[in-house]
Amino acid sequence: MGQSVSLIGTWMQKTAVSWVIYDLTHSKWMLGVALFTQMFPSFLFSFAGGVVADRVDRYKLLLFTQCAAMMQAILMCLLVYLKHFNVYEIMGLSALLGIINAFDVPARQSLVYEMVDDKALLPNALALNSSMVNLSRLIGPAIAGLVIEHFGEVVCFGSNALSFVAVICSLLLMRLPKYVPRTSQKNALQDMRDGLRYIRRTPSIGFVILMLGFMSLFVLPFNTLIPVYAKDIFHGTASTFGIIDSAIGVGAFIGAMYLASLKPGTDYRKVLARNTFIFGCGLMLFSHTTIYPLALFFASLSAFGMMSQVTLSNTIIQTTVSPSMRGRIISLYAMAYFGMQPLGGLLVGSVSQVIGVENMVLCQGGAAVAIACLHLWVIKNYPTAKSVDSN
Repeated sequence: MGQSVSLIGTWMQKTAVSWVIYDLTHSKWMLGVALFTQMFPSFLFSFAGGVVADRVDRYKLLLFTQCAAMMQAILMCLLVYLKHFNVYEIMGLSALLGIINAFDVPARQSLVYEMVDDKALLPNALALNSSMVNLSRLIGPAIAGLVIEHFGEVVCFGSNALSFVAVICSLLLMRLPKYVPRTSQKNALQDMRDGLRYIRRTPSIGFVILMLGFMSLFVLPFNTLIPVYAKDIFHGTASTFGIIDSAIGVGAFIGAMYLASLKPGTDYRKVLARNTFIFGCGLMLFSHTTIYPLALFFASLSAFGMMSQVTLSNTIIQTTVSPSMRGRIISLYAMAYFGMQPLGGLLVGSVSQVIGVENMVLCQGGAAVAIACLHLWVIKNYPTAKSVDSN
């Protein structure tokens, strides 16, 4: 509940950052650069964050990263409030948040495993966690669009800073088993090498991470173009942007609840392949739709399929990886997700300048369908792919 409040604030800030940058620059390229500065630092430092998460108390690390993220939000709010800012200062603070997230994500995702007593219910818990994220994505942008239009961007940034109080208080109220330090004679570099060797010995996990990387590079950055749809294609305002983002949140939330309802023993690889296909078809239908209500429906359909990329990839990793490697492998998962998206944002921003936004999104949908077919090919030829290691 505490993190739900905090994530609503986070999505309000993300929406405000995208809108402010596009309003200042009117550049699709700068939207891609903005995504790059927000997420690429997470790619650079994620593996280091995974090593730290495997070597220290994950609970204390998470408490520290949440406090640091709160300070970043306060600085962002002050910058916008003083009105003497430019796009590069906003990007600099966004890059700072990316570094914080590099240490936050491995600690937070690994901690979910420790919080669930019955490990058979772990996939449902992870999907429920994703539903929380996407419920905030549903609510946050819609609120942000209204707030920007009626009260200004500074209120969005201030709300995000205040929202961290909820998650920090909830963390302080948690009572987890006493942390037992892991005895290891290895240094951090050796731990990194062990993590990479583990991936080489577990091809089923490596394939999931590789496919997530492809999706993050070619398909998931479609959301960087949503401000263009809102302002230039549908001739709307910040509220239009918030509504489209919320429609994406609706589909993602429904997708997360569907994943949370899956019974233990479900073949998650088949569900991932099917939903990747739905994601691609939804994007292709959305790309050239000029009827606003229909576009919202197709955006929701896309997001329903999109939800599986993050949730099921995480579920497959968490339920098969060795506990001693969990932080490092999750950090590789985070690198594939956070690292490829900023590069994809630059690619999408550049290509869309040449072929147009609608054609760019159409191509992204086609790429998702191709990746879904690759998933199905692997399932057909390697129907019982398992981790090589005994877990």
